[in-house]
Amino acid sequence: MQTTRTTPSRLAKRAHYDEATIHPILDEALFCTVSFAVDGQPMAIPTAFARKGNKLYIHGSVGSHFIRTIENGAPVCISVMLADGLVLAKSAFHHSVNYRSVVIFANAEKVTDEAECMEALALITDHLIPGRWDDLRPTTASEMRKTTVLVFSLAEASAKLRAGGPSDDPDDENRPTWAGVIPLQTVRQTPVPAPYNNDTPLPDYLINPQNT
Repeated sequence: MQTTRTTPSRLAKRAHYDEATIHPILDEALFCTVSFAVDGQPMAIPTAFARKGNKLYIHGSVGSHFIRTIENGAPVCISVMLADGLVLAKSAFHHSVNYRSVVIFANAEKVTDEAECMEALALITDHLIPGRWDDLRPTTASEMRKTTVLVFSLAEASAKLRAGGPSDDPDDENRPTWAGVIPLQTVRQTPVPAPYNNDTPLPDYLINPQNT
């Protein structure tokens, strides 16, 4: 939704407010940063998350100061950013980054329904490692009591994107300085087994990950 808070003050033409743009960025990003204020002091906490429909879930310890601070509806700003390339121009002023980002303004709501909490934990786990949840031992009641799940609405969210090459000043285009784009990509590497893994084979969902 476009609001005063989600409208960029610069390069507003790069902003998008539709779910078809926002949701894929959230689904590709592995982590978000949750920003909030405590007595005028800014705070920013990176954390894992997952999206379902028009909702975003995070989780944390019931004893976490971060979780306890925002669980009762404190306003937050949530952001994610995917870096797709470094844009090299022929001047420092025109260097840039190709990126896809999302900014969300919302208020936390504590999830109290046990089934929704469990679903959220499965979503977060499988968002990071698709297929992992079904391979794990069941979560215990004790673990659930120690965990808080928070949900945020995506109603007030915007995406901002940049793609393409550099935009040099015409007078600089013939300078003997290389210009172009260095593509960037996050790549999952070969899993490293724990010492106590014994001879347990690598599961297929790690051999052929669905999300790279």
